[in-house]
Amino acid sequence: MLRMPLFSVRRSCVLAIFPLLAACGDSPSGAPGSMAPPQFTARADPMLGQRLITQYQCGSCHAIPGVAASRGRLGPSLQAFGKRSYIAGRVPNSPDALAQWLVAPASLVPDTAMPSMGVSPEDARHMAAYLGQLE
Repeated sequence: MLRMPLFSVRRSCVLAIFPLLAACGDSPSGAPGSMAPPQFTARADPMLGQRLITQYQCGSCHAIPGVAASRGRLGPSLQAFGKRSYIAGRVPNSPDALAQWLVAPASLVPDTAMPSMGVSPEDARHMAAYLGQLE
């Protein structure tokens, strides 16, 4: 009986499984094999989000690139928000978490100074798309 060293068996298994794992990832175009980083909600419209950010007057507390009259200093600047790892320094930054934050900030960070502005879940998706693209 031919015995293969344990190291060779493990290496063979890894080499055989790797192409299968790589094929599981989908790119935004749907082509298998390319693992794209998470995107800020593809089904949302960032340009509509930009208008909604103006409508909800987010600029009264925040400085936001591309949003007219957003010179607020009470809240942090939202410049390069898409590169941030956390929302409010506590919540991992993802499209869904950001949308939830915009709808009900205290549901994620109970002691936050960010008020609930009456943002609908649909509007929040678009606003999150705009903020997520800021780099």
